[in-house]
Amino acid sequence: MYRIQTLNNIAVKGLERLPRERFETASDIADPDAILVRSADLHGQSVPGSVLAIGRAGAGVNNIPVAEMTERGVPVFNAPGANANAVKELVIAGLFLAARNICPAWAYARSLEGSDEELHEAMEANKKRFTGFELPGRTLGVVGLGAIGVQVANTARALGMEVIGYDPQITVDAAWQLDAGVEAAHSVGDVMAHADMVTVHVPLLEATRGLIDASRLAQARAGATLLNFSRAEIVDEADVVKALDEERLHAYISDFPSNALKDHPKAVTLPHLGASTLEAQENCAVMVAEQVRDYLETGNVRNAVNFPDVTMPRSGKGDRLCVVNANVPNMLGQISSILAQAGLNIDDMYNKAQERLAYTLVDVEGTVPDTAVEQLAGIEGVLKVRVIR
Repeated sequence: MYRIQTLNNIAVKGLERLPRERFETASDIADPDAILVRSADLHGQSVPGSVLAIGRAGAGVNNIPVAEMTERGVPVFNAPGANANAVKELVIAGLFLAARNICPAWAYARSLEGSDEELHEAMEANKKRFTGFELPGRTLGVVGLGAIGVQVANTARALGMEVIGYDPQITVDAAWQLDAGVEAAHSVGDVMAHADMVTVHVPLLEATRGLIDASRLAQARAGATLLNFSRAEIVDEADVVKALDEERLHAYISDFPSNALKDHPKAVTLPHLGASTLEAQENCAVMVAEQVRDYLETGNVRNAVNFPDVTMPRSGKGDRLCVVNANVPNMLGQISSILAQAGLNIDDMYNKAQERLAYTLVDVEGTVPDTAVEQLAGIEGVLKVRVIR
């Protein structure tokens, strides 16, 4: 029986992927084998030593101490792409909000007073203040062509927009899904210089913090619109406010309110609604529950932010050994030697590294004795050893 602690309300459809005869799930559970979380902040909290995996029912993992978990040999799973359609729909809505000045126009309409005739007269006299533009023929720049960026780019093309995209690390799968009409940019600056509207879809890393700053905004077309549904820190807020004040930016549409932006007449800030749909929450919960279950039951790794993807079919002839270790020479040799000393024949083995960490699955013919597990755990650089019987 595996014990799963849920630190937030995880969608029922996700929990249903954890059969009750093999999994116990609860918010208050001692010595859990895994933790499922949405927004709860694990930084500063004590993660029990029993934890073998952490699953984040969403894409970002800023609320999880990933580096600490890596040092402990604990994979942190997320659900990339599970909320892509929800975010894409909100981004497209943001394009229309900016193009047609919908929010300031709505605020103006709500401020009108008097009889219906007086309202109509005022409206007709002032509606030209909210004249907008249409999307077909305009150019959308997409920075980051992952699951969300690709969907945004393709939908913009379907709306008749020209699209220019930039992502130096685009995957083969994403490239196959991308509309053939999307033009490739050579840099973020290239996108800014050629787009009427720019949307950013990159993870928050040290390299992307403040990615859109004064220097990049200076490269933008006059009157451009900037959209940010990634993370607040992707843009330099002070530089964006200055560009709005100087009317170099037509509008800033963001999912992250702040005191500097929430009342700005050229900004629309939403309360982090990107993944706030029933479908997205269910998709994320299902995806991460399945990944955590697969890891606990088979040792396979899919979509862990700190582990390489490793999947290997079970041979069915004996135990499976899961070893997490530093990516250093002769680790496989030492593992093989200890298993040979225990009289175990290796039926199948798969090793893969990601930066400074490596992960190895070994199927043996027979039962791995506790003495062998202790020897393996004693190898310098080994972070965790687990046997799946």
